[in-house]
Order: sequence, then C-alpha cells, then structure tokens
Amino acid sequence: MTPQKQKEAYYSSIRFANKQLPLHKHTVETKFERYLATFSYRKQQSYALHAKAAKHLPKIASILKSYGIPEDFKYVPLIESDMNPQITSHRGAGGYWQFMPSTARLYGLKVGGKYDERKDLIKSTHAAARYLKSLYREFEDWTLVAAAYNIGGGSLKAAIRRQGTSDYYKLRLNQETGSYIYKLASVKQVIENPNKHGYKRYAKLDDKYQNVNEQNLL
Repeated sequence: MTPQKQKEAYYSSIRFANKQLPLHKHTVETKFERYLATFSYRKQQSYALHAKAAKHLPKIASILKSYGIPEDFKYVPLIESDMNPQITSHRGAGGYWQFMPSTARLYGLKVGGKYDERKDLIKSTHAAARYLKSLYREFEDWTLVAAAYNIGGGSLKAAIRRQGTSDYYKLRLNQETGSYIYKLASVKQVIENPNKHGYKRYAKLDDKYQNVNEQNLL
C-alpha cells in the first residue's frame, strides 16, 4: 500500500461519536494534524496523559454507557480539566467536567460550602451525562452536542441561526469551540493508538515510570 493510501485508510478510521471527520477537506485535515501533533509524545514528552486515562476513563465510560451517551465523550474531562478536579476557570467553571455552578446545580450537584460535587468524579460524570442527554434532545447530533457543551447551547443555536448552517466544520465559532472536536478526536487517537504517536503501550511502561508518585498524575 502506498503512503497516500495508508494515510487515506487511517483518515477513514477517524471518528468522533461514531461520526467520521471530513478529513478529505484540506482545512479540516490541517487542523486535525495540528492538534494530533500537540498530543503526540514528541510534544508531550510524558506518559501522564495515558496514566490519567487508564485510571479514570473506564469509570467514566461505564457511566456514559448507562445513559446511552457515545463512549467518546469520556475524553471530555481530559480536554476540559486535564483530569484535575481542582482546576477552576476564570469564569468559575470547576471540577473534572468544568461545570459552571448554575449548570452543576441544575443537573443535581451540590456546589458551595465544604464539599463541591463538581470535584467528585462519579457524581459529576452522572451530572455530565444528564446534561449531554439534554443537549442531544436539542441538537440531535453528537458533534453539535460536544460543541454546545463547550460554548453553551444558547450560543451555539445563535451561531447556527446567524450563519445558516448546522455543520460544525463550516460554522465560524470562537477558537476554543472551533477546535474542540479536533482536540477530542486527537486525544482519542493518541490514547487508543499510542504506538502510532510515539508512546509505548501503557501496560509495558518501564519501571522508572511505574514508580512515579501517583499524586503527580492527578
């Protein structure tokens, strides 16, 4: 198989939430390759991403499955918070899934006081699943659901109405939301195909890495 055919075969396998990315479009291909390079071992020089994935993603995937949410949404906390529950954005979004306080409360989480449930992986993932289901009832497209999770349902609806298209790859969105699907698809590829992107298989990591203090990976 020629290098071009290999590339085409690989691109045809790239999906987010069971939907193929339109990598035959030059602009889409360019953005995807840029973010794929960002998450490669050559750029990261660390196995922390895979350590966090191995520790947390099975739990997240199980909860999402119970709600009928595509498994690929398990990568959202890696993009939103780097799996660090202590991170709070300048706007007040916090926890694994970076919930705003009002949204967190709307979907059943306790915020404020001594215990912020946005920092609880299990409880916040159940809340995120309920929120994602709600967004799907609005948009009926999982790619748009991911974009809406990032920018907000109201803002995405306004952009769709103003621009006259519901195609994520044609919408002109802010930089963060416009790159969101690319980041999710790239992280998915790096986690699921580590050898292809310069990483060893997590199960075969050397003793030096295995002895890294777990606290450094949280």
